[in-house]
Amino acid sequence: MTFHAPLIIDIAGLSLTPVDRQRLRHPLVGGLILFARNWQDRAQLTALCRDIKKVRADLLICVDHEGGRVQRFKTDGFTHLPPMRALGEMWLASPKANTHAGPLDATNAATACGYVLGAELRACGVDLSFTPVLDLDYGESSVIGDRSFGRDPRVVSLLAKSLMHGLLQSGMANCGKHFPGHGFVRADSHTDIPVDKRSLKAILADDAAPYRWLNTVTTSVMPAHVIYPKVDARAAGFSSTWLNDILRGQLGFGGAIFSDDLSMAGARRIDGRAVSYTEAAVAALTAGCDMVLLCNQSTASSVGGGSAVDELIAGLTEAQLKGQWQASDASEARRRALLPVTPALDWEALMVQPAYMQALDWVV
Repeated sequence: MTFHAPLIIDIAGLSLTPVDRQRLRHPLVGGLILFARNWQDRAQLTALCRDIKKVRADLLICVDHEGGRVQRFKTDGFTHLPPMRALGEMWLASPKANTHAGPLDATNAATACGYVLGAELRACGVDLSFTPVLDLDYGESSVIGDRSFGRDPRVVSLLAKSLMHGLLQSGMANCGKHFPGHGFVRADSHTDIPVDKRSLKAILADDAAPYRWLNTVTTSVMPAHVIYPKVDARAAGFSSTWLNDILRGQLGFGGAIFSDDLSMAGARRIDGRAVSYTEAAVAALTAGCDMVLLCNQSTASSVGGGSAVDELIAGLTEAQLKGQWQASDASEARRRALLPVTPALDWEALMVQPAYMQALDWVV
């Protein structure tokens, strides 16, 4: 029987509840994403991650931890990482004595940021950060903004590749987002359904170019909840044209594909009609996603008091039994390939490791 665990869910608080444990044991659940509400200090986070792995060792523990304004853990020793725009600005800066400036220094700094980011998370038991952002900064999107390395896809690609190298040194995989590009549209897919009316030729030449240039080093991709009507009437994360024909076919990507959060406004309407979380999950999986995320639905304060997670698990189980989506050995292999394979240093050992101490000197 094919085994495939495509659901990435979340948990309510600082430790696992009996309900959390029950959900995480379900065979359709392949991992979870942590948020700031799941953080108190390093000891608590480490204990939480250890507890999660006791439930199931193969669960993928993820977090959005990019640097700048998107960094979930910022206290108790975690390094404050810069927004990626700072690395792009370093690339463009004129070299001066005793300062890091220019393209070569910027790529060194990006590698250092990736290493520090990955090593600190892994020291606490986190497996994967959804980074780096590959979106281009057109100066229009507030939700992307300084999360982007810059406007030039060549600079974005080289800085992202350097950051990915640092993550690899720490033993962590990476996730390029948001394919094929969220930076051109002003609307925020968290609260709206952005529409990008450019041609496929224009998008491939610019926004999507990093995905082709980085296809040998990118281990996972997260598509945008953006509609590109000249290519497909569906948002990229629900489009086989974008995911199979373009991302995998034309651009040569072979890694895992995560949907973005199914609770975002950009995922709540498909083909012009409102859809349930289950319908959205099935649409994403049949379009070519290997895993789907449902975030911020497990807490008592969320709509339904956490019932949305149970409804999705039950709904996807029923959809599988009815043949509305098929489990995939290849998708499961891509999920498991994101799990770290080398042991992580604990925090105390990391703090005195020469490579880590050297990397801190480069973090801007």
